[in-house]
Amino acid sequence: MALRAAATFSIAARAAPRGIGRLFSSTSPNSFTPSPITAMGNGEGTPGREQAPPSSNLFVSGLNKRTSTDKLREAFSQFGQVVDAKVVTDRVSGYSKGFGFVRYATIEEAEKGRLGMDGKFLDGWVIFAEYARPRPERPPPRNNMTNTNGYNNSYGHQ
Repeated sequence: MALRAAATFSIAARAAPRGIGRLFSSTSPNSFTPSPITAMGNGEGTPGREQAPPSSNLFVSGLNKRTSTDKLREAFSQFGQVVDAKVVTDRVSGYSKGFGFVRYATIEEAEKGRLGMDGKFLDGWVIFAEYARPRPERPPPRNNMTNTNGYNNSYGHQ
């Protein structure tokens, strides 16, 4: 009986590791193999994001907090004529929010800049360059004096 139990245990042990050993085993059917990030540095933009249609305006993410607008312009100007470059900053603190925009004179130059700078290092950080999406349409601002809670502002007067 003990021999039969030992044989059964050894077969089960070979089939699939148990306990913590299965986490580090490559033979387990449930072993985790992460998929490689395919969008880094090949001109496809930020991983997991849908591509915007080609335009002369590029969205640049992953910027170092100390990257200036001039440094951004200088880095992208090697691929074409940069019409405008802007690092977006916080209104209160003035610090960079870590992203910016670069506008080229033509779509072809923007394509060169996107392919040339996507996945590259700028000020020690890997940046992602992709076509900027157009701003979504926003409704006009509402008047702050109108009441939206269902009650009128007559303060008890009908």
